[in-house]
Amino acid sequence: MNFDLASQFSPNNIYLNTATVGLPCQATVEAMRQDIALWQSGELNVPEYDATIDRCRALFANLIETPAEWIAIGNQVAPFITLLAQSLKPGSRVLSVENDFTSVLFPFMVREHEIEIELVALADIPAKLEQDSSFDWVALSAVQSANGEVADLDAISNAAKLTNTQVVLDATHAVSWLDIKPTHWDMLICGAYKWLLSPRGTAFAAIKPELMETIPPIMANWYAGDDIWQSIYSAPLRLAESARRYDTSPAWLPWVGTLPALELIDKLGVAAIGAHNISLANRFRRGMGLDDSNSAIVSLNQAGIDEKLQAAGVAASVRAGAARLSFHLYNTEEEVDNVLEIVA
Repeated sequence: MNFDLASQFSPNNIYLNTATVGLPCQATVEAMRQDIALWQSGELNVPEYDATIDRCRALFANLIETPAEWIAIGNQVAPFITLLAQSLKPGSRVLSVENDFTSVLFPFMVREHEIEIELVALADIPAKLEQDSSFDWVALSAVQSANGEVADLDAISNAAKLTNTQVVLDATHAVSWLDIKPTHWDMLICGAYKWLLSPRGTAFAAIKPELMETIPPIMANWYAGDDIWQSIYSAPLRLAESARRYDTSPAWLPWVGTLPALELIDKLGVAAIGAHNISLANRFRRGMGLDDSNSAIVSLNQAGIDEKLQAAGVAASVRAGAARLSFHLYNTEEEVDNVLEIVA
């Protein structure tokens, strides 16, 4: 499926670097320009940002098929992972993935004197859970940042349920194109500036209600209040009953840009975007003599490819010593064929 999005995106190159940062759609750019103009003219009405953020919360909830009441907003992935890591009791055991993104690993590792962290290959997670039922949490990326490997979420969540292990997913490289079900996780975290095409500085956490009894809102602030604008001064503590109790005070301008991006993704649909992205990635893989995959990211550990891409003005990246190409909704089959000619 090819999307006709020429009017929404305007890169000056072939852009295959969404896994580093997504491109803004035209509506995002215009919304942020208008907001800057209001700021410059002194005409901002700050409480109006709440409606924008609530709409973003609802759209993200729709993308992952959960109630909006389960969604907290923040600025990056690591603070939300830290929220969970700091809630674990001494002696807790966490299973995670070798070479996973360090924002997933480090918040647990700083507590190594109190909790146990074991790292295995991504493909070995289900078997490890079946062999050892003593883990409290599995922490992993749904799609690996370094090479695009997609976790077998069905197998992991099924094994976790059999051993009463809870699952926290970093879905930053997955939401918008990968089908993730509420059965796959107990807590899900997503930075929005990559595959959700948003400005850097907006992120989401989906937290199931039963966890709210065990995860204290250690970043409690005015924006987490039950009534936001009546929670800005004095005692008593009065936090929201929903996952909003984990909200952090928002950077307003990035949320203005996030809303049009989420509206576009919601309109196109996760299934259609996923089919498009994976089709392009597999078209490229076949052109390189590789087997098909279920990922929108292609990792090529072949000498000289990154130099060829750079010389031709193709935007990609190098991760873990390999060229990383990521295909998203604004890419086309023609671009794939052009890149194949460049690297041939």
